[in-house]
Amino acid sequence: MKYLLLGILAAMLMLGGCSVWDTTADYTKETWQSTRELVDPPPTIDTDSYQFTNSNQEKLAKLISPVDGPLTSLTRFVNDTDTLPGVEWLDLLLARFPWVDRVLVTDEEGTIIFMQPELPVKRITKPLVFEGVWRDLKLLTVVDYSDLGPELYIGRPYYEDIAFSGLIGVGFDPRSLLRLCPDPKELIIIHPGNQVWSLGADVDQEGLLALPWEEMLKSDVQGQVQVGNRYYTWLTRYVGEDQYVYATQSVDPNAEGSWWLF
Repeated sequence: MKYLLLGILAAMLMLGGCSVWDTTADYTKETWQSTRELVDPPPTIDTDSYQFTNSNQEKLAKLISPVDGPLTSLTRFVNDTDTLPGVEWLDLLLARFPWVDRVLVTDEEGTIIFMQPELPVKRITKPLVFEGVWRDLKLLTVVDYSDLGPELYIGRPYYEDIAFSGLIGVGFDPRSLLRLCPDPKELIIIHPGNQVWSLGADVDQEGLLALPWEEMLKSDVQGQVQVGNRYYTWLTRYVGEDQYVYATQSVDPNAEGSWWLF
């Protein structure tokens, strides 16, 4: 197993270890704000193309479609990069995904050789450990919980020829994705065993986290759960190798009908 440890220290923020970033650092800094202003229109679900027979499923589908679409696009964008990225890649990333607020690159030892922005508002509170086999090309995720809220990092290795050279990390606050939802307070994202992410949703976080998600996710990818006197319809999605859960309060706990087919 290859363990990648990303630690933030002042000495690690030097850019001297990567010549491609040396020549483009000033340009990257200037384009950072302008690229954030470009909005990638969120996808919408065509509810006229078919009819749901389950009202709970219909509600959740309409809520997650404009959220899950951009997240899936980001994971594909990052996963398609297996060499050291340049400034054009960074500009395109920030133009397409303006809710991304951090990009970092490490060397093979996990030392950060580039980070944008250099002095982020939300600091990394502890070393980020991406655990995996270095030859495995699949994405990995790590969540850092700070006083300002969660930061979800998507990471993947990059190579020079066939030699492992380091890690590319892209970070964002998952709650920023919820703002793309047509009714943000109705949708929550559960990080099993950790926290519930929402924009002011009235939910029993302790009750939701107390559910046996680890066992449930071994056999199910969707369903309905009860917490207190409320019912929640949920659907799990993979981000790389890791599972996260979308959920919303059920419209009708007794609704029947087919669920998503995978």
